[in-house]
Amino acid sequence: MQALYTAVATAKGGREGHARSSDGILDVDLRIPKSMGGPGGAGTNPEQLFAAGYAACFESALALVARRSKVTLKDVSLTAHVTLNKTGESQFDLSVELHGVLPGVDKAEAQKLLEEAHQVCPYSRATRGNIEVKLVVD
Repeated sequence: MQALYTAVATAKGGREGHARSSDGILDVDLRIPKSMGGPGGAGTNPEQLFAAGYAACFESALALVARRSKVTLKDVSLTAHVTLNKTGESQFDLSVELHGVLPGVDKAEAQKLLEEAHQVCPYSRATRGNIEVKLVVD
């Protein structure tokens, strides 16, 4: 394995704290959402950060598999819905729905491309067998 890039970020204060990347580009306050009993307000949360990263990575994987299949994609968008689920007393897990909008690509072909991207996306590979991931063509 050849390392291409290592991201470094530090969080302090957990879900009510702050996170910052080593280069300072990511510099965010963290807040528990109101729906989880927190104050909400100005700040993000780990699920939003994971959703943004997964969506971006998955869209790049989708572009790769489309090129390999000689399918032209235009104005594609990928939306990740990351859900924090309570599975027991003080136990939680994540589930994900990845929604792809692939204008000009028929639904069956779009679903096939999403499934192929799910095989090569590093986030998908890292979470495979650990969390439920549903692929949806919108």
